Amino acid sequence: MALLMTLVILWSVVYVAQILASEVLTPPYGLVDMKHILTIFGAFLAVLIAIEIFQNITVYLKEEVIHVQLVIATALMAISRKIIVLDFKQTPAEYVWGAAAVIIALGVTYWLIANRTSK
Repeated sequence: MALLMTLVILWSVVYVAQILASEVLTPPYGLVDMKHILTIFGAFLAVLIAIEIFQNITVYLKEEVIHVQLVIATALMAISRKIIVLDFKQTPAEYVWGAAAVIIALGVTYWLIANRTSK
């Protein structure tokens, strides 16, 4: 599982490199519009999420325990990525409210777990 996740991370990094290369090599050179910036951010964040998932897998394989705080942090990063690349002009308000509820729930859960373990 960890080996497969490593391959996914490597493929994701190659994809980010391809996106950046296409932006640099396409006229007008060096100018990127907001749509492409969000695509680049989304690709970078996808790589970071893949790395977080890899950490979840390796911690589980080493300790055979699921670290809930790490899983919640990964989920927070994933929903944050979704919000960053979201087109609010074409997204229904219900979806935005639902995403906000998920973020609040994950944030409170993370806070509760972090405070429990720090005492």
